[in-house]
This record gives sequence, C-alpha cells and structure tokens, in this order.
Amino acid sequence: MELINKYFPDLTAEQRDKFGQMEELYQFWNAKVNVISRQDIDTLYERHVLHSLGIAKVLEFKSGTGILDVGTGGGFPGIPLAIMFPKAQFHLVDSIGKKIRVVQEIAAALNLDNVKAEQVRAEKLEDSYEFVVSRAVTRITPFVGWVRNNVSKNSFHSLRNGILYLKGGDLTEELSELKQKSKVYDLSAYFEEDFFETKKVVYVPL
Repeated sequence: MELINKYFPDLTAEQRDKFGQMEELYQFWNAKVNVISRQDIDTLYERHVLHSLGIAKVLEFKSGTGILDVGTGGGFPGIPLAIMFPKAQFHLVDSIGKKIRVVQEIAAALNLDNVKAEQVRAEKLEDSYEFVVSRAVTRITPFVGWVRNNVSKNSFHSLRNGILYLKGGDLTEELSELKQKSKVYDLSAYFEEDFFETKKVVYVPL
C-alpha cells in the first residue's frame, strides 16, 4: 500500500481502504484459483495494482466514461482502475470462466458497483465504450481488430477515444505493423521502481 500512497497521495479514505483490502482478497482467492503467479502474489501492489494504475497516469477517466477491459484475467487493469475512478463504468471480460468468478467475488467484496465482469470473448461484444484497456493479451495489431467496432465516436476526454494498452519491452516492430498512429508513454517516467523500466502504455486512437 505504501507504493500506492507514494504515487497517488490524494486518494480518499474509501479508496485507500479498498486498495488495502486487495492483498488479503487476492491471497484468499489465488489459493483457490490461480489467477496470479505464486511469485507475483508477493509483489501484488507493484506488479499488478501499480502497473494497472499506469493508465491513470496517462488519462483520468471522467464521470460516465465506459471502459472495456479485455482479457482481464484476475481483474487487471480493471479493478484498480475502478477503485481509482468510481464514477466511470467498467466491463471486465475474459474467456476463462473461473477467472471471471474470482473477479466477480473480489469486485463484490470491495463493493465496486461500477464493475461488471463477464465470461465472453471480446469479438462477441456489441456494446460501445469510450476506451478499451488491456494488459498485453496479444500483439497490438490483432487486438485493434478485435475491439475497433466497440469504441464509441462520442469523445469527451483530452485523448480521443481508443485503446490504452499496457505492454513491455521493445515495441518498435509491433508498432510498425499498425496502420494508424499511436503514442507510447514510458511508465518509468511516472514510477521509479526497476520493474517499470521497460513497461509502457500504448495509446491507439480509434
């Protein structure tokens, strides 16, 4: 929790409480359904919670924003972002049912009424959202193809509606495949821990 307070000092008491509950909840559920690797559960706040909140350093979601989290796994980046932006609406999807059950249980325990978690493939969704978020579920070009039709044209943020994608490593080749402009935000500009040295948020306007 010290890490979260360090980079987000203006959290409300309720937000702090919810972030503080995450460790115990994930330890409990991870023992039943492995949604986070055993070694990563000990660095939950750095490698999962703070990593997810890298998106919050790039853009603040306004009230009423609809956000789709594709391939959410154990609820990342969706759950930390839903705590950070309680007036935005989050739809967390994954094709693996047991992972979605964990997400549903954790969202319920944290009283996150702005989260809906559902077992469904992104390609089957017909709803539209202002932004699509994800943590490196595949290469960027096929991902854009999956979700392009789910991005609303109704844009009301400083960034045009589109994708905010958490990725690591050298993305030169991957981004050269994209047919549209993108912008890369280095998370090392926001977080000083070594883990973030190669971590990025890729923004693709749609």
